[in-house]
Amino acid sequence: MSDTSAISANRQALLDTIAAAARPAGRSPGDITLVAVSKRQSDDRLDAALAAGQRVFGENRVQEAQAHWSGRRADYPDLELRLIGPLQSNKADDAVALFDVIETLDRDKLAGALRKAMDAQGRTPRLYVQVNTGEEDQKAGVAPAELPDFLARMRQDYGFEIEGLMCIPPVEEPAGLHFALLDKLARENGVEKLSMGMSGDFETAVALGATSVRVGTAFFGEREV
Repeated sequence: MSDTSAISANRQALLDTIAAAARPAGRSPGDITLVAVSKRQSDDRLDAALAAGQRVFGENRVQEAQAHWSGRRADYPDLELRLIGPLQSNKADDAVALFDVIETLDRDKLAGALRKAMDAQGRTPRLYVQVNTGEEDQKAGVAPAELPDFLARMRQDYGFEIEGLMCIPPVEEPAGLHFALLDKLARENGVEKLSMGMSGDFETAVALGATSVRVGTAFFGEREV
């Protein structure tokens, strides 16, 4: 099967599965965005995804995203690019120029760099705060207990409208516990969107309120490199 056929079939299967998970939870499938995680994917696979109708992509690194998408944006004006990996403050200018959504805001230094870049460029990507729901030392994100104060600073000190929260649960714990926590935190803090769920657990995320799911392997297949 060609990349185009396989990716088109994978995409439709994912959309069907999202719909099947949404309906028992009383949710509309149309309220849930499928984000295709395109890190380390070949040009052929990216083009196949675009040909299949996919327009929302998640990237982990600014430089790789530039290589993937800078030459394609003009041909796809409805393309939406999301940064879902950690962002260094010194890459804020490039991130603001390229991405439509930045999902990994997690510290004041980065907020200041993003605010400066947005003001200079006149461009305002939508922002999500990454929450370290498992409070893992090796993982980025704001601790749940610190989230209310962090959100207050983002809104008051930097003038940000925070669209959503994002999390990556610990691999050794049931993901649903962390998705439920993120949903609770969003409701308590007046945040509308939830980016949660990946290839192995996105159905659970949909049932627990995800408004976007980040899927790589189940969308593209196993990585070629």
